[in-house]
Formats: sequence, C-alpha cells, structure tokens
Amino acid sequence: MRRLLCLLLSTVILAPSLRAQTRVEAPTDTTVYAVTYVEVMPSSRGAGLATLKKYRDSSHKDEGYVRLDFFEQIGRLGHFAIIERWTDQKAFDAHGMAEHTKQFLSELQPIRLSDYDQRPYKTLTVGPAPAAANGQAIHVVAHVDFAGPQTDTPGMLRRFAETSRKDEGSLRFDVLQGATRMNHFTVVESWQNQKAHDAHAAAAHTKQYRDGLHSITGSPLDERVYKGVE
Repeated sequence: MRRLLCLLLSTVILAPSLRAQTRVEAPTDTTVYAVTYVEVMPSSRGAGLATLKKYRDSSHKDEGYVRLDFFEQIGRLGHFAIIERWTDQKAFDAHGMAEHTKQFLSELQPIRLSDYDQRPYKTLTVGPAPAAANGQAIHVVAHVDFAGPQTDTPGMLRRFAETSRKDEGSLRFDVLQGATRMNHFTVVESWQNQKAHDAHAAAAHTKQYRDGLHSITGSPLDERVYKGVE
C-alpha cells in the first residue's frame, strides 16, 4: 500500500515538470517589413518607374527576400509606395548595403521631389500569400496612430483584418506594427476592383471599426488608394 502511495505521489510531483518539458513554444516571427514613400517630378515619372522596376527585379535575388510590391497613387502620378518583406533583420540590413540598393537610391536622387521615407515594421497580422491581382485591382495603404496606451488596439486591428479578409473581392489584408513606434500601424489592403473596395468601405464591420477609432487615434485616418505597377 505504501509503495502504491509513493508511486502516486511521485506521479503528481513529476507531472508539471513533464508538461513543461513537452510544451512547444510558438516560433518567434522574425519577419521584417519596410514601407516606403517617394515622389518624383512629373516630367521624370517614366525614369522613376524604370528605376523602381530595376530595384524590384534586383531585390528578388537577395538572400532573405520574400516579397516586394510597389504602387502608384491614383490621381497623383509619380507618388509611389513600396511594401517590402524580408525574412529577418540580418537579411534586410544586407539588402540595404547591397550595391544595387545604393545605385537605386543614387538614381532617385536627382528626380525625387520628396525624401525617400522608409519606415520599419513587424507583423501584427498577415493573411495568406496575396492572390494574383488583375489590372482592375485596387490597393489601399492606411496609417493608424493611437494616442497613449490603448491595451486592446492590436486586438481591434486583428479582428478587423480577420473579418475583412472574408469580404468578397478581398485579395490581401495585412496589418503591420511600427518596429520603433509601437502605437503606429499600417494597414495594407488589395481588392479585386473598385466595386469590391466600395462594398468593403460600406460594410457594417468597417463602419464599426472606424467609429471605434474616432476617440482613440492620435491623428486623422490617413488612407491612400493605389494601383499596382507591373
């Protein structure tokens, strides 16, 4: 009887440690994103497009490259946004030091109107690889800044993204969090066409999200609409 009690006691004592040893921790997401804005002179738009395309094609060959998209703002020719994704900080830093990156920045210098405004980000919530877009696709890049500590802000953005991915015509809906400014977020959306984007904008969950933003954002919602550049 005593032997049985000892066996039961040892099982109770060892169980927590065994569970701790078998618990599998979620892998750390090391993905690095960069969101960049640049404006070139209207007369140099063609040169700007050629320079951006060359940069995109050269970046494909860099170690740690995952994806690079660039868009031109609708109604504002020569205003470009670049969304980059890299496996980790080491890969992104090496890319930044690459000769083709330096050449790209050098070629932009004489034709740009604005600074090369690049901001680092990390993953908040990212959906599956974006579906292929067609010539009618609409891309949206929105900035959301929150004033002060808002404990449920990430949860609010995650819920909005998860619901929006189910909207008809949704191709991409990612939310990135600033790597150095934790209260700064960028939302990247892609829609099959203008009709799909308009339906999403009018959806009840979008209205609810925007109403929720009103009292906690540190600045007005900055939302810009783009077309893709092939």
